[in-house]
Amino acid sequence: MAVLALLGGPGRAALPEPGGPPPEAAGWRAVTVARGVPHPWGLAWLPDGRALVTARDEAALYLYDDGRFTPVPMDGMPEVLTGGQGGLLDVAVHPDDAALPVRVYLTLSTGTREANRTTLVRGVFDGRRLGGIRTLFRAAPDKSGGQHFGSRLLWLPDGTLLMSIGDGGNPPLRVGGMLAREQAQNLRSHLGSVVRLTDEGRPAPGNPFLGRDDALPEIWTYGHRNIQGLARDPDSGRIWATEHGPLGGDEVNLLQGGGNYGWPLQTHGRDYRTGVPVGQPSVPGTIDPKVVWTPVQAPSGLVFYTGSDWPDWRGSLLSGGLRAQDIRRIALDDEGNVTGQQRLVFDSRVRVVTQGPDGRLYALTDEEDGRLLRIEPQ
Repeated sequence: MAVLALLGGPGRAALPEPGGPPPEAAGWRAVTVARGVPHPWGLAWLPDGRALVTARDEAALYLYDDGRFTPVPMDGMPEVLTGGQGGLLDVAVHPDDAALPVRVYLTLSTGTREANRTTLVRGVFDGRRLGGIRTLFRAAPDKSGGQHFGSRLLWLPDGTLLMSIGDGGNPPLRVGGMLAREQAQNLRSHLGSVVRLTDEGRPAPGNPFLGRDDALPEIWTYGHRNIQGLARDPDSGRIWATEHGPLGGDEVNLLQGGGNYGWPLQTHGRDYRTGVPVGQPSVPGTIDPKVVWTPVQAPSGLVFYTGSDWPDWRGSLLSGGLRAQDIRRIALDDEGNVTGQQRLVFDSRVRVVTQGPDGRLYALTDEEDGRLLRIEPQ
């Protein structure tokens, strides 16, 4: 039985109430426009309408152009740690670059199985190859294993860059003498946070913990498990995130700079090993999620819909689902309250959902023969 909870903002939240899954949306179809990228993870549109797509396990970059994917040579890329959830992950183009060449930002896992971290690099794409790659930021401290790298990127209108970083992994993994997941409540650690950076990878001016001796200056929000979806409402400026829970308890959160989102103290999920609740459903001083999904969607990729194919969908969040193999439309009112949901059901894991420069909705499937799908009215 599925569980859906629509929750308020800061303060106490009720336990999720049992119910069925969101109703299925009608009047759409998915058309394959290209295929052949193994396990794609991120997509960024270029000013000329083409797109760059990452392949996680191959640590490769592909160019989408007119129905085909072709490999992009990369000069100077640091060694990528692949395996588990690691590899070459998200990709974003600098918003100020309106024509080629463009600055391209990539997240990846680097290091060894015993000591690794989420890393941000930047290169220049000239239409054919990515060169001049250099490292801008490394999350600290190092962790072990191959879980929870976060890695989703989102540009803000002020030219700063949000980057999600996972909590380091599930028990029994440990970092700094504590369970890795407990690092999400440690302001001296990037693990379990969203950082806000300049386009050179430095702490952004105005960050909430800038100048504090007991906190890292890059941190913008904390108390997260593993965010793989970030989106900004172009009308209100609100910033939203989708976050993987443990055994149950996936979340949709409205992010506020300086906010503590509770993990692992506050969660609706359970421990994978024991089935015991990890924390409490609501904890004073933390911010409650707007939506909780149990069973999980395993959300990855998030976008605000502003297109014209479905006028009633405008202003809705669209969240890709890995385990649920769906896209969930989350309807919002003008105050940012969740008013309902629908789901678009697919035959594969949905890693990315995005809106193209043509205004159409697109999705990337997470499979060996990964597909770029265009979602259109039927």
